[in-house]
Amino acid sequence: MALTAGIVGLPNVGKSTLFNAITQAGAEAANYPFATIDPNVGMVEVPDERLNKLTELVKPKKTVPTTFEFTDIAGIVKGASKGEGLGNQFLSHIRQVDAICQVVRCFVDENITHVSGKVDPIDDIEIINLELILADLETVNKRYQRVEKLARQKDKDALVEFDVLSKIKTGLEEEKPVRALEFTEEQQKIVKGLHLLTSKPMLYVANVGEDEVANPDDNPNVQKVKDYAANEGAEVIIICARIEEEISELDQDEKEMFLEELGITESGLDKLIKASYNLLGLATYFTAGEQEVRAWTFRKGIKAPQAAGIIHTDFERGFIRAETVSYDDLLEAGSMTHAREKGKVRLEGKEYIVQDGDVIHFRFNV
Repeated sequence: MALTAGIVGLPNVGKSTLFNAITQAGAEAANYPFATIDPNVGMVEVPDERLNKLTELVKPKKTVPTTFEFTDIAGIVKGASKGEGLGNQFLSHIRQVDAICQVVRCFVDENITHVSGKVDPIDDIEIINLELILADLETVNKRYQRVEKLARQKDKDALVEFDVLSKIKTGLEEEKPVRALEFTEEQQKIVKGLHLLTSKPMLYVANVGEDEVANPDDNPNVQKVKDYAANEGAEVIIICARIEEEISELDQDEKEMFLEELGITESGLDKLIKASYNLLGLATYFTAGEQEVRAWTFRKGIKAPQAAGIIHTDFERGFIRAETVSYDDLLEAGSMTHAREKGKVRLEGKEYIVQDGDVIHFRFNV
């Protein structure tokens, strides 16, 4: 599934350092604005202990994790919505992602210039959020004028859309992002078609110093970000981009030892990947056989034929049924054979809604 989270932030907040750590793709990280002009895209494996356990159980020839895509978008500056810096280019790149991870500088380092001359995470957040709101307002105003004319002529579709645009316009003028507004299911379809920047789900990434990673709550800037995010109902992930870049170069055993020395159980990157995955309403099902154990990404709420189609369109077209067992039941049984004997393997039809952790064998005929 080609879903991607965009990493945004002001220049010199640690975005490209974080992206390097996530993908080991070597995006240029430099101490000046606009070091990253074209959006870098990188695939990451979604960490999932269940895949390792299934591999131990089934002993396949190979194991394939599911992946998630991150896009590193160059630093936004004040006035981006009016084309300042490389504003229009950056905003168009954000328009193409499905969710936004906003990196916020919470560390103090005199050797790394801050574009505003001071470290103030709330000011940084408000600059970016306002630029996204202003860009959306421009989009909505243009559409508003066209639809208003049709609405005056009592065009039914235009009347419905005009109500939605009016609500969005009022919200944006009050500096409320579109994601904070409530819409009916019918209205939500119209909102989706507008491709607005502030309708995308947002995750805040607080970037702390190397000596703060074990006790980030001691950093007052982190608390400010948490309080701000809480008002939006958004999640905050705390990382130290520099440390994550170091960790990304280690093998698994070295990584575990390093994390232990730091006094943390999970890397910030693993938390970020999982949080971004969840932000988009994604989940994982598994296929498991002698040849391969594999994780597959799906959107929560889809039915079995659509889940089968993620593997191959023929699976969806010729779907017959899905032999399904939950990960927990399979692990407890110890094998697929024992799971069948205990009546834990179910035959599910076309209306079955796939659950996170399902282990599925699809039957199909084309």
